[in-house]
Amino acid sequence: MAKGSPAAVTENPATYPARPYAWMVVGLLTLAYVVSFIDRQILSLLVGPVRADLGISDTQMSLLMGFSFALFYTLCGIPLGRLADSWSRRWIVTLGVMFWSAATAACGMAQHYWHLFLGRIGVGIGEAALSPSAYSLIADYFPPERRATAISVYGMGIFIGAGLAYILGGLIVGLAAERGEVVLPLVGATRPWQVVFFALGSVGLIFAWGLLLIREPPRRGTLGLGTIPLREVLATLMQHRRTVLLHNFGFALIALASYSANAWLPSVWQRVHGWPIRDVGLIYGSVVAVFGAIGIVFGGWLADRWKARGMSDATLRVGAIAAGCGSLLAISVVLMPSGAALAWMVVPLTFFFSMPFGVSASAIQDLMPNRMRGQASAIYLFVVNLVGLGIGPTAVALLTDYAFGDDRMVGWSLGIVMAAAQGLACLLLWRGCAHYRHSLRQIHGTG
Repeated sequence: MAKGSPAAVTENPATYPARPYAWMVVGLLTLAYVVSFIDRQILSLLVGPVRADLGISDTQMSLLMGFSFALFYTLCGIPLGRLADSWSRRWIVTLGVMFWSAATAACGMAQHYWHLFLGRIGVGIGEAALSPSAYSLIADYFPPERRATAISVYGMGIFIGAGLAYILGGLIVGLAAERGEVVLPLVGATRPWQVVFFALGSVGLIFAWGLLLIREPPRRGTLGLGTIPLREVLATLMQHRRTVLLHNFGFALIALASYSANAWLPSVWQRVHGWPIRDVGLIYGSVVAVFGAIGIVFGGWLADRWKARGMSDATLRVGAIAAGCGSLLAISVVLMPSGAALAWMVVPLTFFFSMPFGVSASAIQDLMPNRMRGQASAIYLFVVNLVGLGIGPTAVALLTDYAFGDDRMVGWSLGIVMAAAQGLACLLLWRGCAHYRHSLRQIHGTG
């Protein structure tokens, strides 16, 4: 028996845990996801002050927002996903929150570009522990017919966290900027953007202890406790490679568009429309938190409703439809005549961008056997984050720095990247529906 793994494993259990407790677990995991996305996205609002203090370009800034985080997030995700298939998922999540919170606080001590780069690497390593274990836990707390909704509620953490990052970050930076440098105990004189990192890291370290309220549930549909070798997981994925590739890269392109928007929309408001950081944080943060949460839960609800009507490929259908609508809206970023008009346009854009983020993970849980879910989820997250977070923000920055050569053209760069990525995602996911149905029939005899 693997140390820290649950004491009993059941196959085809008659019942699932009590629904109120199961939803409490989802609530705690969602809060962890909120904390992770606040720490992940906060740099998007701090582009101006960080660039000024460290003397860096948009491209260098994009590497902090994307590549430095994504590379180690993806590399560490697979071994941590493998660990989630055999060890205590509760402890993996708890220790991960502690690690990335400490790394976030360390970002506040950065005096040079490479200091901040290393801090962002640490955040990526810590956050890699969360989602594979969270997906696996939720799949063992909820039956398949409720799973897309439950995972979509967890996925709300993406948008609530990103929204709060903008709102709180804008308020803190605004207040701190009025006072200038802040003197903190043990640290001394601190710039306003550094205060944000210290505050967020401290909150995360305190919150992590609350995750110990989660009980490790029995693993469902398994015959033993041993971890399935990665080669067996890869062999299963290769048997269904068309399904896996179309799913992973389709949703990865949606993530590319979404991460690009999160990284650079605040700069469009600031550079093109002249809005201050505080106003950008309040308006954009509110839109992301409210309409992103509504969109992702609606996507999960719609997928579960369609599955109940016999559409076994409902999760991919939701993603394809959302991507198609998002592609049509994306180019409107450059057409808005004012910051207020841009804010109204971002409402439907955020709704459609957010719809697929819960159903994409649910599709993996429905497809893979229990003891492969953690590793399969980690591989999916590897692709999604390497493509979405690793490429998206930098693609926009490269267009701005080298194709247009003008900071004020960031809106054009963003619109081009978002529209192209969403359009291609729609095509891949729609094509993937038939392959997904075929894979379900082969693996589970359903679909």
